[in-house]
Amino acid sequence: MTTQTETKPASAETLSSGPFSIAVLGGGSFGTAIANIVAGNGHDTRQWMRDPERAAACREMGENHYYLPGVPLHPELQVTSDLEAAIDGCQVVFVAIPSKSFREVVRRVAPLLEEGTMLISTTKGIEHDSFHLMSDILREETRGTRIGVLSGPNFAKEVVEGHYTATVIASDDEAVCSRIQKVLHSETFRVYSSGDVFGVELAGALKNIYAIVTGMAAALDRGQNTISLLITRALAEMMRFAEAMGADPMTFIGLAGVGDLILTCSSDLSRNYRVGYLVGKGRPLEQAVAEIGQVAEGVNTVRLIKQKADEMGVYMPLVSAIHAILFEERPIPEVIRDLMSGAQTFDVAYSAKP
Repeated sequence: MTTQTETKPASAETLSSGPFSIAVLGGGSFGTAIANIVAGNGHDTRQWMRDPERAAACREMGENHYYLPGVPLHPELQVTSDLEAAIDGCQVVFVAIPSKSFREVVRRVAPLLEEGTMLISTTKGIEHDSFHLMSDILREETRGTRIGVLSGPNFAKEVVEGHYTATVIASDDEAVCSRIQKVLHSETFRVYSSGDVFGVELAGALKNIYAIVTGMAAALDRGQNTISLLITRALAEMMRFAEAMGADPMTFIGLAGVGDLILTCSSDLSRNYRVGYLVGKGRPLEQAVAEIGQVAEGVNTVRLIKQKADEMGVYMPLVSAIHAILFEERPIPEVIRDLMSGAQTFDVAYSAKP
């Protein structure tokens, strides 16, 4: 379970209006979207990509052709594969690295960070071997940093296209929330704050699972009644699991919870939704993941949540059903029949009434 760090007092430097030097680690779609926003807000912005050829291509083409083709990069954004150059002098570092590689990259970055650097994870996943969230990894691998997580209903393509979007910055350090709100706020991008780091981060990881099952439902030509059923019961499962893990279940009725859940479960812009859709059309899981060509965090997460829910005795029938389809090779119609014949329980588990 995530542990809390001591809240640091806000200094005059912390709350100054900038501009700041900011690094974004990761060459994917969301990292690129964040880097574009920050550069557009007038900050000295560097985006680090592991692959030198891809970084060079971004500089030459003026776009991240692999992840966001046709979207121009801000002319002041500096794209580099030199990690030390990217980090040098930065007060804020966004880490937009898939969970599988997250710890490795953070471990490389740690010696380069100055005391008091604000380190913000944007990754919605869980580490496979430890069941640690990304903020746990940031705390374990760095010293003297100020930790936050960014999560919400934020498709990168729509962010860079200027659609009205909101997100959540969560930290137990209020000055971190304040600075990130200033750094990211624009005419089309609004940033809310939260003190529930664990809940916000857990919500971002869990919702990926349920996008897989709504993608399957769409592939099977199920209607909006079915999609509504799945999303609503998914939220109930998420809140039940959150409470068992010690997070605040009420966090899940906000942007990072139900907001992100609705978005991810109802659009083919979601990689997890597309994986579910392809599996629903009969593709083997490995082939579906390969066709997407990008990381779908929910595939890894469903294994971890199923194991943890079984250990803790948390009732999560949708997670069990998705696991049965993806990893136990059970036919989808059979799993659906089991779901619809299961025990009928209370609708709303949380109420203001005594």
